[in-house]
Amino acid sequence: MLLIIPNGDDNHMKIYTARGDKGGTDLLGERVTKADPRIDLLGELDEATSSIGFARSLSTWQNANNLLLTAQKDLYQIMAELAFIDTTRPDTLLFTAERVDWLEATIATIQESVPMQREFVVVGESTPGAAMDVARTVVRRAERRAVTVAQELGAISNGQILRYLNRLSTLLFILARAEDGHIVIAKER
Repeated sequence: MLLIIPNGDDNHMKIYTARGDKGGTDLLGERVTKADPRIDLLGELDEATSSIGFARSLSTWQNANNLLLTAQKDLYQIMAELAFIDTTRPDTLLFTAERVDWLEATIATIQESVPMQREFVVVGESTPGAAMDVARTVVRRAERRAVTVAQELGAISNGQILRYLNRLSTLLFILARAEDGHIVIAKER
């Protein structure tokens, strides 16, 4: 977590704490090493939301842009939940099944209008589609890390998080195909 700390001069603010200089960091409720798999997972999720943001910046379809922004906000909610240890986490931060339901309904709606190829998809038909495919692979890596943290450490008690991450990669796949189709149609005109 990045904090801006006043140093007495309003024109020069420190944006670091130096508390992690020896390899430690904080979960909300516990000081841990930066090598802790939970910290690694938070980093993977941070990378996922950044990758989605990059894909969103390239999107040519406004609906995709809105959906990706919502997904980024959902990932922030997941990161907030995971940043706490179980005994200090407020119930208001629990990620809910309603978010997974929204994601599944969104995927179903998009799937109705996006023709799916029957052969293996070679990524790179369009720049926005390729960016979404990269984001998809980053989300998949974060999902694998979340499974490890859940199964080996027992540190994820909310199964909705794993469900959401699994569906999010599907959303990114289908949005990439939608972007590819949109670009191809525009090129053919």
